[in-house]
Amino acid sequence: MSGRIDSHQHFWRLDRGDYEWLTPKLEPIYRDYLPADLEPQIRRAGVDSTVLVQAAPTIAETQFMLELAAEHAFIAGVVGWVNFESPVAAETVATLASDTNLLGLRPMIQDIPDVAWMLKPDLAPAIEAMIDHDLVFDALVLPQHLPVLADFAELYPELRLVVDHAAKPPLRSGDLSAWRHDINSIARLTNAVCKLSGLVTEADSANPAVLAPCVDYLLESFGPNRLMWGSDWPVCELVCSYEEWYQAGEMLLVRLAPAERAQIYSGTARETYGL
Repeated sequence: MSGRIDSHQHFWRLDRGDYEWLTPKLEPIYRDYLPADLEPQIRRAGVDSTVLVQAAPTIAETQFMLELAAEHAFIAGVVGWVNFESPVAAETVATLASDTNLLGLRPMIQDIPDVAWMLKPDLAPAIEAMIDHDLVFDALVLPQHLPVLADFAELYPELRLVVDHAAKPPLRSGDLSAWRHDINSIARLTNAVCKLSGLVTEADSANPAVLAPCVDYLLESFGPNRLMWGSDWPVCELVCSYEEWYQAGEMLLVRLAPAERAQIYSGTARETYGL
């Protein structure tokens, strides 16, 4: 696989009925989003393939995404969902992993009240099954989860770990000090990879000048070899179009060498997800 990779995008069909977070209050994105909506946009941006990520905490949605991946060649693979606390979680992971389009799994940690949830012993069979099947753990976390995530990474050193949306830094408040400390700890103390995605939503802006302090710090902390670009489409449409975020990313990374940009736009995703 060559060419640029969007490491984080979603599809949904409202009549499936399991997107509890997606309500009419999110009017700009409260509609169906399917491959035909995305294909022309990735073509215009020069993106060849995507990683399709879960948006609902159900096995049914994971199966829906795997079906889409089987039907559309530009979908390089799927990051799905399982109930990590289920007594049959390990068996479920093994069953889903029999589909080679499954690249990883993502519990919706940001919605779980227990900040230390990921350290629960009940999760061990599911995590160990992920390791056995070489699946990536996408961590949908908020800044308050980062110290726990460092402990989680130490608990499962063989698990391939990705931090989604750079742990959603508080860009609207402008006070990044605690986030900077904790995301830097993740970069220093773990082998985690970080997604350069979701930032426009946290900032409520696609202005590169607004995003630059965060992006520059991520580059300083992780380096290009551990960063990967993602659109977070269609969630980004709450703030900007796919193309507007793509162009903002180009401006934010313009000072990098071509090989470093290539790493962020494709190499890291290829290596992390085994594409």
